[in-house]
Amino acid sequence: MTKKDAPPRWDRRMQQRLARGEAAALGECYDRFASLVHGLAHRVLGDEAAADSITREVFAHLWEHPEEYDPKRSPLRSWIALLTHRLAVRRLRATETAALARDGRTTPEELEHKVHRAAVAARADYIVTAMPVPLRAALERAYFQRRDYRQTAADLGITADEARRRLRLGLQLLSTAYETDPSGAPDEPGAA
Repeated sequence: MTKKDAPPRWDRRMQQRLARGEAAALGECYDRFASLVHGLAHRVLGDEAAADSITREVFAHLWEHPEEYDPKRSPLRSWIALLTHRLAVRRLRATETAALARDGRTTPEELEHKVHRAAVAARADYIVTAMPVPLRAALERAYFQRRDYRQTAADLGITADEARRRLRLGLQLLSTAYETDPSGAPDEPGAA
């Protein structure tokens, strides 16, 4: 078994265990993905209590509908992130629509713009956390620590060319955060 085969096999076994109703499987999924779910939900909603609520909803949905996840289509991590995104955006729209009805100052276009910004930010966060460690390490040094590619190379013990390659690839991955459906709604998890 190669390291590359491990996640799909784990995902397949996890889906089977959840389908059999093994509570321990849900606990393992929670341990592995709760911080991802909470972080994405918080990024979209900007509210700790709402993120907690979405986290509970995601894992309740996984427990009640394990058959919706298809390991052949995507890793469980991606499916859970997509489900989180969908539920958080739905909650944000409902919350903002209610606020719009109350105050009348926010236009529907402003609401959609706010939802779209939150969706892009959440997707960018997910992309950064899901990217391979060497790419993430290079981006973190270059952008959060304000290191140039030469300093990044020295910090990581790699050549300057390799640092530039990692930064370029990391930025290319990150740029896909803006490639969302104009409505801001991703495909439904489990949809064909």
